[in-house]
Order: sequence, then structure tokens, then C-alpha cells
Amino acid sequence: MEHYTIATDAEKSPDFRRVLWTGKHTQLVVMTIPPGGEIGSEVHEVDQILTFVSGVGEARVSGETRRVVAGDLVVVPAGRTHNFTNEGPNPLVLYTVYGPPEHADGAVHRTKEEADRIEEAGGDEPPAS
Repeated sequence: MEHYTIATDAEKSPDFRRVLWTGKHTQLVVMTIPPGGEIGSEVHEVDQILTFVSGVGEARVSGETRRVVAGDLVVVPAGRTHNFTNEGPNPLVLYTVYGPPEHADGAVHRTKEEADRIEEAGGDEPPAS
């Protein structure tokens, strides 16, 4: 059995992105977005559910914008353009579930720049299903 005290585990991770668990159909990832930072505008071919643990941010999904705070959950259906930005003075911390997996099993990306570099080089592919 995998067990996480997810809000605590997410808060402990200083990394931009850290894959905690990858299954056949879903993937659990924690993220920390620094003040003034963002995930970056993107579109996935998988569904994504993001739950915010701490900080203050802005969610943009398919042209709609909402403020997000601890306890909020945002659903991003596959194929939708989205971005999440940190609008506060502290890190914006969240955990997200992808279905199916979106990132390489066990991936750790310390910064957004590192994540972008690895993705562009083809080094962040999910396991073959």
C-alpha cells in the first residue's frame, strides 16, 4: 500500500515537480511554484486534477480565470489550454493527479527551467501503457 500525508509531503518538497507515484492509469505529482513563477501555458492529452495546499495563485483554463488558495481543486480536462501562476509572496504548493500518467516515473525537476529542458530533450516521457 502506498500512503501519503499528501499536504505535508507536498509542503516538504522544494522541487518544481516531483512524481510521487505512477500507476497504470494515474500518476500523483507534487509541485512547488515560487513567488512570481508559473507552470507555463500548456495542453495535455490526459486529464489533470490539481489540489492546492498553500499559497495564492491564479488558474487559467480555456480562457477562464479564477483565484486559487489552499483547499481549492481545479479540473483540467484533456485538450484544454491551462496555466497556473503564483500570485503571492510564498510558494504555491499543490498536488496533482494525471490520468493516465503524464511524466516519467520518479521524475524530479528542481526548477521549471530544468523541467522545460528535460521535456524538450524528450527525457520526461510517461511509461508505456
